[in-house]
Amino acid sequence: MTVTLGSNYLGNDRCEFTVWAPTLKEVAVVIAAEDEQRAIAMERQAEGYWKATAEGIAPGTRYFYRLNDNLMRADPAAHLQPDGVHGASAVVDLKAFSWSDRSWCNLPLSEYIIYELHVGTFTPEGTFEAIIPRLGVLKDLGINAIEIMPVAQFPGDRNWGYDGVFPYAVQNSYGGPHKLKQLVDACHQQGIAVLIDVVYNHIGPEGNYLADFGPYFTNKYRPIWGEPLNFDEEYSDGVRHFFIENALYWLREYHIDGLRLDAIQGIFETGARPFLQQMADAVADLSEQKGRKFYLTAESDLNDVRVLRPKELGGYGLDSQWCDDFHHVLHTLLTGENDRYYKDFGQIQQLVKSFKEGFVYDGQYAPHRKRRHGNSAKDQPAYQFIVFSQNHDQTGNRIAGDRLSHLISFDGLKLAAATVLLSPFLPLLFMGEEYGETAPFLYFVSHSDPDLIEAIRQDKEKEFKQAFKSGKFNNPQDANTFYQCQINWEYHQQGQHQVLWNFYRRLIELRRTIPALKKLSKKTLDCGCLEAEKLLFVRRWAENSQVFYMINFSTSTVQFEPNIPDGNWQKILDSSEESWKGPGSSLPEVLQPQKSISIPALTVAVYQISG
Repeated sequence: MTVTLGSNYLGNDRCEFTVWAPTLKEVAVVIAAEDEQRAIAMERQAEGYWKATAEGIAPGTRYFYRLNDNLMRADPAAHLQPDGVHGASAVVDLKAFSWSDRSWCNLPLSEYIIYELHVGTFTPEGTFEAIIPRLGVLKDLGINAIEIMPVAQFPGDRNWGYDGVFPYAVQNSYGGPHKLKQLVDACHQQGIAVLIDVVYNHIGPEGNYLADFGPYFTNKYRPIWGEPLNFDEEYSDGVRHFFIENALYWLREYHIDGLRLDAIQGIFETGARPFLQQMADAVADLSEQKGRKFYLTAESDLNDVRVLRPKELGGYGLDSQWCDDFHHVLHTLLTGENDRYYKDFGQIQQLVKSFKEGFVYDGQYAPHRKRRHGNSAKDQPAYQFIVFSQNHDQTGNRIAGDRLSHLISFDGLKLAAATVLLSPFLPLLFMGEEYGETAPFLYFVSHSDPDLIEAIRQDKEKEFKQAFKSGKFNNPQDANTFYQCQINWEYHQQGQHQVLWNFYRRLIELRRTIPALKKLSKKTLDCGCLEAEKLLFVRRWAENSQVFYMINFSTSTVQFEPNIPDGNWQKILDSSEESWKGPGSSLPEVLQPQKSISIPALTVAVYQISG
């Protein structure tokens, strides 16, 4: 049963309202005009839906639902909450926007260069509209896809977005529905795809009124964040429909190119047809209807290949997933950290395995987890893995919100960039890393409930101080915590920051123009290491194109005899050169097979066969 949820503006001041409330006896739409309130009784439909069509409803009209002639609640599927999570919903004419992206048909997933950003801290204004002038610079860098952290309505105007409580409503403080469409349209004009982060594993605590409408939640499981959503018990069909329609809503109404599904390990169910599989089927159907591909990518802590396998092989059929193992081993090699989950990582050979297969842990014992973890993904295509040296989680879940620019040297930042961008996987950059941003990315909120604010402060302070031996705790509710996180965009044109920006740009250029780097395959790749010397070496090829590169994670010079095919191997990138603010290069311009060379400390060098 296909049902359009929320307020569906029909034109000529007519609007259809639909809400799912299967256990209620009476539901009405209450129009909240300044001079009077008008109640419109809704008629019960099949499977627990209620519907009403009303006249005299213009776009912008405020409304509530009255439940059992008692509670007044905003629409769970509202398109806009102009007065925040506790106020009335507003009718939006979703068809009013004039799109100019008719020729846009998305990019092949294998070509994505992804840039993750948070709307509130990416610009001083913290709005969708303010992002648009920066798109040209991102395009020049080589970015062709932005991934926006959650934009569904959350309490207040400062939040990472994972406390959203109205999954269909575009955050009012960011600019609302029209401005999001304006941003997406501008991105498509620049040839940039748009992904957004969506949260289907929990609903935030403040303004969460879903339970007043129906059995959206279950006490069957013991989750990490809030009450688990009801995807497998009585009335779960309505819950599944609500969230699957939400996924389609972003793709259909906002022309979003793909969704990043937050922490799918927090989606609990035991049904025969997995919720994520059902969602993937629905998105595939929409792709076929629209004649363009929409992508689903997952954040997953499971190292479970079923996320990526097609339904025919017992999988969920998602297009890609974040590869945390790649990040964790890279982070430990760069920083030397070996606490928390980093206990399970730290060896160059683990990075080799990730290059060859994706997951590092595919069934071995993981000391931090104190159990065996994962299964093998070696047969999955390389373009199904998204890799990164930083992201919002790995930065923001530190007590000081410190980026790699706070933890390692400038030479180390170049290694981080090269390891990600020269890999056979999809690269993701976290806003500002491309020029060595120094502003932290801290955890921040702007709730209104004093008890909740204090509970969050205590909980986060305890969590951080248990995990980190030092560092100043920043109160998440303090506005200054948020303002500290606004990035310094002008840095990308200054001094050493500009050098690093140009280094990223050069790496992306190589990736996009050299066939051996452009082809994302684990089968056309040979990778090895010198463990004690902390040296990684990789050869990649595609038809007549070959590259060979070495990354020295050691703080000492390493002697190495490259075992590569005969040919004219010309150097095309060397991070130790003075032009990249290195100490000066000692590497040869032409690489001789089986001839010893000295690779300077913290250096990446790339050679290409020619002739």
